[in-house]
Amino acid sequence: MVQSAHVPGANPDPAIWPTGRLLSMAARMVEHAWNQTLAAADVTHAGMMVLHRLDAGAGSQRDIAKAQGVQEQTIARTLTHLEERGYVSRSVDAADKRRRRVEITDSGRELLLSLAGDGEKLTEQVLTARGQDVTQLRDALAGLVSGLSERRWPEQPD
Repeated sequence: MVQSAHVPGANPDPAIWPTGRLLSMAARMVEHAWNQTLAAADVTHAGMMVLHRLDAGAGSQRDIAKAQGVQEQTIARTLTHLEERGYVSRSVDAADKRRRRVEITDSGRELLLSLAGDGEKLTEQVLTARGQDVTQLRDALAGLVSGLSERRWPEQPD
């Protein structure tokens, strides 16, 4: 009879999983819950990113595509979806008639605020129900993201 090898992370008890597995599983579960929230509002993750960008100020389709790291044709579909639902408006740029100016509408801003609040509430409810501190988690995650970002993209000397 062959004994099973102890494989870290294979145990169904998350309390003994390696940190990387915990982070990965938590990220997937939060993303799944977030996607359900977005689907109920008939908006995509890409649409929310556009609304976040436009909440900082109007821009051209090209500016928005560049900020999202996608092609203009790709962002055009997202903008059309958002415009059809009244979350953004597009108009001809007064300074350059060839450009289309895109801005968030009041409805888009309301949606953005509502959904952002929903996402935070979900995390807070789950953690506080288990007696865990949301601020501590946020601080630890922000530190992890900052530290890993610095390692991945070290600053170049001038």
